[in-house]
Amino acid sequence: MRTGIFVQVRLASTRLARKALLPLSGSTVIGHVMRALALVPADVRALLTDPASLDALAPEAAACGFLAIAGDPDDVLARFAVAARKLDVERVVRATGDNPLTCPRLARDILGIHAAKRADLSHFLGCPWGTGVEVVEAGALFAAERDASRSDEREHLTTFMYRHPERFAIVEEPAPPASCLSEARVTVDTAEDYARVCRLFADLYQGEPIESDAVVAWWRTAGAKGTTGG
Repeated sequence: MRTGIFVQVRLASTRLARKALLPLSGSTVIGHVMRALALVPADVRALLTDPASLDALAPEAAACGFLAIAGDPDDVLARFAVAARKLDVERVVRATGDNPLTCPRLARDILGIHAAKRADLSHFLGCPWGTGVEVVEAGALFAAERDASRSDEREHLTTFMYRHPERFAIVEEPAPPASCLSEARVTVDTAEDYARVCRLFADLYQGEPIESDAVVAWWRTAGAKGTTGG
C-alpha cells in the first residue's frame, strides 16, 4: 500500500498573514509540521499549495525532504486528487500547514487502525485541535472528486465523505486517554493562537517534535491561563 503524506498549505490567510512561514523555535510553523511528519512512515511526502504560494514554500519543503506541488487554489479536493494520481499513492495522510504540533504518534496510531479496519477515512476524536491527521484511501478521494458538486465539498477534502457515510467506511476512534483534551487549541489561525503556541514551544521544545500527551499536560497547567488562554 503506497502511502503519501500530503500537507495542505497556502499563504493567503487573512486572519494571520503568511502564518505557515512565521518563525517558531529555530524553524517555521510549516517546518515543525514537516519535521513531525518525517517520523511517520510513508513512501512520499509533499506540500500541496497554490501557484501564488509555491515559490515561497518550495525551499521550506526541499529542506525537509518534501516535494512542493501547486494545484487549484480553491478546489482542495481536486488538488489532492491530482497529487495522488501524480505521485501514484493508494493512501493519503492529510495534515495542514498551520499545525506545528501535529503528533507523530497519533498519526502512526491512526494509520494502523485505519489499515486494520479497512477504512476509507479515519481520524481520532478528542485530541487537541491541531495535533491530529486524517487518513484517506485514494479510491475514496477519487470518488469524492468525481461526485462532489457543492462548493464546500470542493473547498474541504473530506466533507463529501462525511456527508455520505452510506458510501464510505468512516472510522472515528477516541484518542488515547493521555492525548484526549478536545478543548485545547494548538492550531495557528490567529495572532492569539500563535502567541500561545510560541509559549508552549518555549516551555517544551527540546529539538524533537512535541507529542500530544505533553501538549495535554502543558495545557492543563499552563496553556489555558493568562492572556493566551483557550
